[in-house]
Amino acid sequence: WFLAWMGLEINTMAIIPLMAQQHHPRATEATTKYFLTQATAAAMILFASTMNAWTMGDWNINQISHPLATTTVTLALALKIGLAPMHFWLPEVLQGLNLTTGLVLSTWQKLAPFALILQISQNTNPALLTTLGVMSALVGGWGGLNQTQLRKLLAYSSIAHLGWMIIILQFMPALTLLNLTIYITMTSTMFLSLKIMASTKINSLALAWPKTPTLTTLIMLSLLSLGGLPPLTGFMPKWLILQELAKQDLPITATIMAMSALLSLFFYLR
Repeated sequence: WFLAWMGLEINTMAIIPLMAQQHHPRATEATTKYFLTQATAAAMILFASTMNAWTMGDWNINQISHPLATTTVTLALALKIGLAPMHFWLPEVLQGLNLTTGLVLSTWQKLAPFALILQISQNTNPALLTTLGVMSALVGGWGGLNQTQLRKLLAYSSIAHLGWMIIILQFMPALTLLNLTIYITMTSTMFLSLKIMASTKINSLALAWPKTPTLTTLIMLSLLSLGGLPPLTGFMPKWLILQELAKQDLPITATIMAMSALLSLFFYLR
């Protein structure tokens, strides 16, 4: 646990200069917010792992068994990646960054916490994971509805996708990894396309068609794929997750997740 905590801290420290490289009040504010949330989460992880070692005598990640410690670690990792209800920092931070750093924050920065979540998922309280998943899917759908800034839209899309990944974690971790891989691919496509077009608002995309028709078509397709519209790739993980939830006798959870995907799809279509 100590080494994992150290890795997370180095990970945070390494992106801070990238975030603050534009000497701009908004970038500085985003960097400060990010630093504070990540430091809080790391402190919670260190506290929980120390508590687990104190009570159970074990520092091993796979052996974390104290219920309070597992819950604290899960919540800390949820804060690190921005799962609802600990998501408030993510749209604000992403909005203050340029598109390249935003890409790093949305993809690469999720990998380390996810590796830890995967390792402790079998010891975690299932109700907690389900609650985090459903809340994130709903918040990701609702929050994006009234946004005009593309970076905030992508932040809410990230929250919704993470919710889908967390909800299936306890039943089929392989599906979580599939979803994460597809999410990272699609988000990278979006960020890099927007970077080429240098657009950060929805209305600047409306003027993009005469200039770059091919790229605009690609952006439309990748957005719909992010939203999970069949027959595009982004529909596959959602379909498999809903199928698995139905198999696990969780019809209500599956229905809520499907409805939240419709909310998300509405703002992608816009």
